[in-house]
Amino acid sequence: MDAERGDAQSPLLQHHPPNQTQVSSANQHYNKPFSWKAPAIVLAFEFLESIAYSGIALNLVVYLGTVLHGTTASSAANVDAWNGATFLTPVLGAFLADTYWGKYKTVAISIIFYVGGLLVITASAVIPSLRPASCEGGSCPPATGFQYFVLFASLYLISIGTGGVKSALLPFGADQYDDSNLEESKNKQLFFSWFFIAVNLGVFISGTALVWIQQNVAWSLGFGISLICLLIATVAFFVGTPAYRVQLPTGSPLKSIVMVFVASFKKRRVAVPADSTLLFEGDDAESSNTIPKKLEHTDEFRCLDKAAVVLEKQEIKGSHRPWLLCTVTQVEEVKILIRMVPIWFTCVFYSAAMCQTATTFVQQGNAMNTKIGSFSVPAASLNSAEVIFMMVWVAFQDSVVIPIARRYTGNPAGLTLLQRMGVGRLLAVPALAAAALVETWRLRRVRSVGGGNLSIGWQLPQFVILACSDVFCGIAQLEFFYSEAPASMRSLCSAFQFLAMSLAYYVNTLVVSVVAAATTAGGGPGWLPADLNDGHLDYYFWLWTGISAANYVVYTAFAKRYTLKKVVRQ
Repeated sequence: MDAERGDAQSPLLQHHPPNQTQVSSANQHYNKPFSWKAPAIVLAFEFLESIAYSGIALNLVVYLGTVLHGTTASSAANVDAWNGATFLTPVLGAFLADTYWGKYKTVAISIIFYVGGLLVITASAVIPSLRPASCEGGSCPPATGFQYFVLFASLYLISIGTGGVKSALLPFGADQYDDSNLEESKNKQLFFSWFFIAVNLGVFISGTALVWIQQNVAWSLGFGISLICLLIATVAFFVGTPAYRVQLPTGSPLKSIVMVFVASFKKRRVAVPADSTLLFEGDDAESSNTIPKKLEHTDEFRCLDKAAVVLEKQEIKGSHRPWLLCTVTQVEEVKILIRMVPIWFTCVFYSAAMCQTATTFVQQGNAMNTKIGSFSVPAASLNSAEVIFMMVWVAFQDSVVIPIARRYTGNPAGLTLLQRMGVGRLLAVPALAAAALVETWRLRRVRSVGGGNLSIGWQLPQFVILACSDVFCGIAQLEFFYSEAPASMRSLCSAFQFLAMSLAYYVNTLVVSVVAAATTAGGGPGWLPADLNDGHLDYYFWLWTGISAANYVVYTAFAKRYTLKKVVRQ
């Protein structure tokens, strides 16, 4: 379990290797009075960081093409590679947070890389020698190797920085609330909702105002605003240090996992007693010092219980052999991770379905009549509109849906996290079905004589339903992977979502490649040609409707059998 130092000195200066003193002070973590300033600063930091990151990520492919004069293919490939790395780095950041640095220090160190990357990319847009000359008379000089090096050095510094921040900031904010305090526990649920809003509000501002500034005023100004946002967030984060409840790591959680597997394998021929109270959980002194929160025993994966079986010759008082005898809590932590895997697996396909908003939904919108009245609506702008729908749904969920659910279920949270995630996955099915129906209608119109095209406004229903889906599932997943995670692995488990998003990009790429190859094998245009009027994007949407439906069925099967973590009340 993590721990906290009680004085107001900066936790960045308080790092010590995990030892017994740190662990024993874990029970005193919440002795510091709760301060509303701590989560408020975390939410403000996330809002400003979201603006800073999205100000780089959303328009990067345009910058590579118009400023560095890269080809369409190379620009797309470079952005895909960078996105893949950016969504993988949170896993490394989470491991460092849980094992060595703690969440506060991980955020603090990551900010250094983050600010450095934004400084370099802003400088590359300002200093003429760090970017190619502008095109003249149709001739566009290519970027030099050094100019590419400077740009990508800055981008991957940003990847490292945002990886540490994304992995540690959310669990750090949630750590400010004490689950044993009923009022704080209720407020923690609201914290996850507000964190979700902060992320998406930052994306909305970047996707509208900041992108417009970059393309119509100056790229250097747009990048500079991202830098200023992060600098303001950094100052606020460090100023708020005295208000934080800071936990320190207790060592590698992976070591404990390996211990359980090794111990259970060594005792594979040992019978597990029917009475679970005979399994080892340490004596009272050890439990209070090293296991601040014991976990109740569960009957699943009983083969792992062998690791906690006490042999006659094993000494359980004082020191014991950890590679031969583990506590019930250690075993239960491994069981939690095993139960999480299938739930996480469905996150990958759910995220892949949600990714359609940035790809095929935009392509569909570009093929439609983008005029609404006298205004021309860019297809990509509906993604910004989706953020507005999300915030409306968040308010509706917290003020209407949850209170009604509380009345009928008797659950203070209204719906359980697994139920909310299920609703989100289910809503992805009608959203993609709506996209398929709209595309079928559009194709009939454009292919009929004098039929004309369909207005882009007909895309709104699919965006509204997906926004509702994301609110139910996105917020619940943030809370689920934090609350169900072993206490020593909260950052790592919270980072699972970013890993799921990273894999979702690859799943999308694989599905598109397979569909393109299969549907063009006979020499036809296929489902996804350059001119969508000649293809069948509606079939592709129906395919994803089927994938989402199957994903929901698989999720439901595992969610029904999922055993929630139970902490022993002491």
